Amino acid sequence: MSSGPTRIVIVGGGYVGLYTALRAQKKLSRGRAEIVVIDPQPNMTYQPFLPEAAAGSVEPRHVVVPLRRVLKHCRVITGLVSRVEHDRRSVVVEPASGDSYELGYDLLVVAPGSIARTLPIPGLAEQGIGFKTIGEAIFMRNHVLAMLDFASSTENPAARRRALTFAFVGGGYAGVEALAELEDMARYACRYYPDISPADLRWVLVEAANRIMPEVSVGLSAYTADRLAERSIDVRLNTRLVSAVGGRVELSDGESFEVDTLVWTAGVKAHPLAASSGLPVDDRGRLPCRANLTVKGVQGVFSAGDTAAVPDLSKSDPDALCGPSAQHAVRQARLLADNLVRTINGQALKDYKHAYVGSVASLGLYRGVAELYGVKVRGPLAWFIHRTYHLSRVPTFNRKVRVLADWTAALFFPREVVSLGQLQSPRHDFERASAS
Repeated sequence: MSSGPTRIVIVGGGYVGLYTALRAQKKLSRGRAEIVVIDPQPNMTYQPFLPEAAAGSVEPRHVVVPLRRVLKHCRVITGLVSRVEHDRRSVVVEPASGDSYELGYDLLVVAPGSIARTLPIPGLAEQGIGFKTIGEAIFMRNHVLAMLDFASSTENPAARRRALTFAFVGGGYAGVEALAELEDMARYACRYYPDISPADLRWVLVEAANRIMPEVSVGLSAYTADRLAERSIDVRLNTRLVSAVGGRVELSDGESFEVDTLVWTAGVKAHPLAASSGLPVDDRGRLPCRANLTVKGVQGVFSAGDTAAVPDLSKSDPDALCGPSAQHAVRQARLLADNLVRTINGQALKDYKHAYVGSVASLGLYRGVAELYGVKVRGPLAWFIHRTYHLSRVPTFNRKVRVLADWTAALFFPREVVSLGQLQSPRHDFERASAS
């Protein structure tokens, strides 16, 4: 440790980074520690609300938490950590503009989160879009509504059919919730398009496994698939995306069709920083951690969340690891902050142990599934539990009130179904005016 305040560098401003810094700044005075949070974005995104933000149930600004506003006693750097030089106790920071530089640390928290796990499928990079960021959620909302506008305005049957076909690849939580919320929004929006009925919309969910939503029990998974089928959503199990060249989706079951919308939600993987950091990683690119959230093989380095392979002490299997969920990430962050304080005070560290409570998922307005402590819940009650749980987990009282206000207003006023498509290319009109 340095003679002055202990410098704690936190790489990542997501669940782990934000909650760790929040708790640490409350427990450590500025004279005891200097806390630095580094992330490419100046805010934290509460990802479970991205589907509702895309569907217009929640204002997108209320889904993100400004880091500088809530981390008042921390230094926030908007930039990318490109390398960890642990031998010299420093990280290399690449700011949004300007030259890169080294920043020293006494204690390091590596929590950059995860990125989309893509495959080398022809056309995917050119045609697909993910669903992990607020930008992607806003884009999808504008895009789906823009497709309805286009379909209502064109006289080309093939172009209309292509515009009204929406394909999602990946049947986990992210894919199912995003598809269900957007389908619900599009179905509602059809009332404003006399020449488009919900039957004209085609929604396709492609899943390589033999069931969707592996996070819940087989029974709830089947129930979810049945509810989607009731809404004429085409669920393709044991099916893979083979090609998407030129917007023509080709599936492993032989089916092919044209789309203007291809959403990739087929899982995530650890952020590549972990593998390139020079720190030890496992075969999946995660940092192997002890139960006290310290990284094995190095001193003074902590990790948690999607980047970390943390033992699951709640299970009898000694090789069991905690799953990459927000539930674990938030709880790990709190213990991580406490263990940082214990490290500075020279105290023994505590181990992380938390039995997984269960899962909740929204399937659109007033629809949902939940499994809590082994109890299965379906329909409106599950949807209410989903909202209540995630409202309790949104960081800061300010954001909780704003999200609740959005939901309350939606009870009395109709859903907004306006496409702000100009956000996708804001300079288009100005460029046209300049050219003329």
